[in-house]
Amino acid sequence: MRDISKSIGHTRLGQLAATAICGNDITSSCLYVSALAILYAGKLAPVALLLVAGVLYLYRSIYAEVVGALPLNGGAYNALLNTTSKYRASVAACLTVLSYMATAVISANEAMHYVHTLWAGLPILWATVGLLAVFMGLTIIGISESSRVAIAIFVTHLASLLLLLAVGLVYIAGHGLETLTQNLATPSPGGFAMALFFGFSAAMLGISGFESSANFVEEQEPGVFPKTLRNMWLAVSFFNPVMALLALALVPIPEVAENRTALLAHMGHEAGGSWLATLISLDAALVLSGAVLTSFVGVNGLVTRMTLDRCLPQFLLETNRRGTTHRILIAFFLLSVSVLLITRGELEALAGVYTISFLAVMVLFGLGSMLLKIKRAKLPRPTIATWPTVILGVGAVLAGLVGNIVMNPPYFWVFVRYFVPALLVVSIMLGRIAILKAMLYIARQLIVSVTKPMGKLVVTIREWIDEINSQQIVFFTHGDDIAQLNNAMLYVRANENTNRIKIVLVAKDAEEVPEHLREEIALLDQAYPKIDMEFVVRKGEFGPKLIHELSELWKVPTNLMFIGSPTGHLEYSLRDLGGVRLII
Repeated sequence: MRDISKSIGHTRLGQLAATAICGNDITSSCLYVSALAILYAGKLAPVALLLVAGVLYLYRSIYAEVVGALPLNGGAYNALLNTTSKYRASVAACLTVLSYMATAVISANEAMHYVHTLWAGLPILWATVGLLAVFMGLTIIGISESSRVAIAIFVTHLASLLLLLAVGLVYIAGHGLETLTQNLATPSPGGFAMALFFGFSAAMLGISGFESSANFVEEQEPGVFPKTLRNMWLAVSFFNPVMALLALALVPIPEVAENRTALLAHMGHEAGGSWLATLISLDAALVLSGAVLTSFVGVNGLVTRMTLDRCLPQFLLETNRRGTTHRILIAFFLLSVSVLLITRGELEALAGVYTISFLAVMVLFGLGSMLLKIKRAKLPRPTIATWPTVILGVGAVLAGLVGNIVMNPPYFWVFVRYFVPALLVVSIMLGRIAILKAMLYIARQLIVSVTKPMGKLVVTIREWIDEINSQQIVFFTHGDDIAQLNNAMLYVRANENTNRIKIVLVAKDAEEVPEHLREEIALLDQAYPKIDMEFVVRKGEFGPKLIHELSELWKVPTNLMFIGSPTGHLEYSLRDLGGVRLII
């Protein structure tokens, strides 16, 4: 099993590279969110997009607090893993993977549709497969190399948007505000409140990608993560409302529906002519391709973390000579291509999976922030989001989620059809001991009639169970009372497949060992007869060096080493400690 601490020394991403990887996804939203907001909110579209920018501002501090306290890959999965059960965390992980899958397929397909407007002979379906393969290859080569491509795309996209804005303003200065005046005089669809609510719900798609940075935080330099949040917020807060306002000044609202798939290219044609429309189309193809890269990078970080926690099969952790987990990336590519071929390029249904899963992940991350405040209050963190901020942010995203389900009820059932199988796979992995025991029981019953041939199967299954249970768990105690130690045992029994646990007390001197501790651990050993419990006193000082030494000595990955919430200030972050898990 790969130890997460061994990958800490690799090259990490700076502010521009990290922002570009997740920024390509979130800034590509202006290509479609302006049209969506105008269709549902009419003249109130810029207001709806500003409200979304306000929600994103609230989530800046929510993400900064959670990832600052738990600076490990996994996003919402990692937040819930360290505050609640592994199964609940896996629900968030399944939603995130579905979101990335839908993002990759939709972005790649839309990018090829933009290219098709310039090259009519392009086979869109197979070109989409080719684009997915290209970015799979880039990610396998390495995140540093793929980040250079992301930076080039990101800078080009921002320059293209600024050029469109400048040409549009020049056009308005010469032709007046007649179109804008007519659009502002148009009644809002369904009335003010209805238009603003559904416009806000549709505009929430404009922040997809904001969660991606948290899924590869370990690949970022220290201090970069909060800067990526700030940069993404600034880009969305400026470009999305401004582009919607520019659209209202250039295009009559009835024409927006006719050009919803390429509204910005149409705006470029109106303001500058065919050259600008062509440029915007090329830019759209590039930045949507960048969103594909975001999906591969984000899902790689998340699935690696899940596999280390034994939520997914361990063979996914195999690395190549460049140190990348190519099996995860290949599996994600094959899954995306299979979905593309099954739908034959008709991806409207996947939009429902994309919308609901993305917003659900945002809600779950907010809930993880609440649980962190309640259950891990003493854990140090560089940023603290206030309770009103968290409650208002989660409530706003929840409202957007409900709004999207109301607007498109069929999308919800499509989402369920994708989500249930994904959750089933993880449920099987987490419950595989119970499943194997059921198989063992069935095998034993069959032995009565089948005898010797089935006896070999019984032995094989028993060896399989023993192999899984042989993975040792380490819990570091600082002299906890028996109630806290029992809570630790209850967590291990409920969340980990093991029958071996070391309870370790790190002390500078043997006299520091509390007199009652050995007796209490002996009592717990009797209370849990199926778990082999070993008490170890380790002379030294608790810290990253000692954890790494013990991990190498005992062959226990650091992500299977657990600690309780610190009673005072924790000197090291969880990333410094190699990914140890907080369980009580």
